[in-house]
Amino acid sequence: MNVFPVWVLIVAALIVFALAVVAGYYLRKLHLAQKQQAQQLAELEQAAADQRQRVNDSIQIIARTLLDDGVGLTEASIRIRVLLDALQVEQGVREEFVVFYTVAEKTSHIPILKEWKKLPRKKQFQFEREMAKIEDEYRDFALDAARRILGRTF
Repeated sequence: MNVFPVWVLIVAALIVFALAVVAGYYLRKLHLAQKQQAQQLAELEQAAADQRQRVNDSIQIIARTLLDDGVGLTEASIRIRVLLDALQVEQGVREEFVVFYTVAEKTSHIPILKEWKKLPRKKQFQFEREMAKIEDEYRDFALDAARRILGRTF
């Protein structure tokens, strides 16, 4: 009968114990990393929700300002279209508020900001007449759409 030396069993037990400690260490490290990742994901989701709420608030403000004649239809249409696109709204929402997309598209060739200021006064007047014509054509649709926007979250 062959007796296994005790020291071999002790060394084997020490090796198994060391491997178990190493495995425990890496499991703990993995758990902490997963917890940190979950926390970062929650923070990102909250930041995205906050940003979405700010964009929604901006849409509400622009719609209210349009109804109060505080902003022109062309400018409101451009801004609302950009904000709705930033929210990546569904096609149905785009279709519901197509008037803003239409006015923005029909006036997209008109320079804005610094480029507008560079235009001669005569050219600005031509563009203003063109915008007025477009705004008159779509005003009722746009005001109706602005009323439907109020209180709505996208």
